[in-house]
Order: sequence, then C-alpha cells, then structure tokens
Amino acid sequence: MHKRFEGKDFLLIGIHTPEFAREKKISNVQEAVKKHGLTFPQLIDNDSEYWRALKNRYWPAFYIVDKKGVIRHVAIGEMHVGDRRDREVRTLVEKLLEEK
Repeated sequence: MHKRFEGKDFLLIGIHTPEFAREKKISNVQEAVKKHGLTFPQLIDNDSEYWRALKNRYWPAFYIVDKKGVIRHVAIGEMHVGDRRDREVRTLVEKLLEEK
C-alpha cells in the first residue's frame, strides 16, 4: 500500500503491539523493520494502550481512516497483493483519496 499510493495524500503507519517481552525491545523492532524493508513510520505500542483504545481484538488488523480521522473500514487478517481483501482496501483508499 505504501508504495502503491506514494506521492498521494496517503499515510500508512504501522502499529506494533508486542505479544512477547522480546518484541518490546526497540532494537528488535528496528531490526525487523529493516529486514522487511518497511519504509513507513512505526508506532511502538508496548503497553497496548493504542490496541485497547481501538478495542482491537485481531491481528493483523488494518484500519482505514479518512482525512477527517474517522475510521471508515477495518480489514481483519492477512492481506496479500492482488488478493480479494487487497483489492477491496485499495478500492476504498482510492475512493477516500478522491474525497475533499
């Protein structure tokens, strides 16, 4: 998604809410981000505060937020380029980018 909408009014933020103690270590997260070539910002949610604020219950979960900050859609589960869920989210993002 990040590369697909690069240069448009689009921002992707990864939110890392660790399950295990080793996943709370910032250097481990930084290493994983580098290993996977992620170039978008990552929020570290070590105390699960953001997770709870969203009342999230699933991993992974993708929150699609419009320009006004309203959550417009939540996609739950893994998503792969070209699959049904990816196409649905891409279409929604394209529609939201057209909104004023």
